[in-house]
Parts: sequence; C-alpha cells; structure tokens
Amino acid sequence: MNAKTDAAARAEFGDLQDKGISDGARDVNMEVILDVPVTLSMEVGRTRIPIRNLLQLNQGSVVELDRAAGEPLDVFVNGTLVAHGEVVVVNEKFGIRLTDVISPAERIKKLK
Repeated sequence: MNAKTDAAARAEFGDLQDKGISDGARDVNMEVILDVPVTLSMEVGRTRIPIRNLLQLNQGSVVELDRAAGEPLDVFVNGTLVAHGEVVVVNEKFGIRLTDVISPAERIKKLK
C-alpha cells in the first residue's frame, strides 16, 4: 500500500448554527394540501364481546354499547379524535352537528 494514495483527508464542515426559520418557510402555501382527501367518521360507542356472542348475532339482535343515550358522538379524522357532536337529519339523511371541537394543542398532547 502506498501511504501517499491511501491517506485519508480530514473532513471539513461548515458552521452549524441555527439561523431560525426563513421568511419563505413561514409562508407555507396551504393550497397544496387543501384537496387531499381524509376519512371523517363518527363513533356512537364501542363494546367488547366474545366471538361466540358475535357469531350468534342476527337480524333484530341488540348490542349494548359503552355510551348512554344522548351522549355526544366522537368525530374522527383519519382515526384522530377532533370533535364531539350530535346526530341531526338533513333532507332525510343523517348528519352531525359539531358541539365541541378539540383544539390542535389538545390533539398534540394526546399523541404523546
């Protein structure tokens, strides 16, 4: 091995200072995400039952949920709780009236 050709050069790096967010980065163009589809779902309640009971369900069966009648529904966007609401009927279709929207700060807390 030739020491002259196998010699490693010392790497030099520029100054790694935090210069903050540039003005251009602060002006985020929200237009690029406004047409991205998300899944909005409402949950009336939940329950856990053994598979034996699940297989015995048929037309007319009643499944008791963990929520009382009149309690608000949970509204999820892509699986994340974002609001609570109540069922309404609009032009003979079900809808939901939002009664409480969870703040973005609270949603972030729940992720931790």
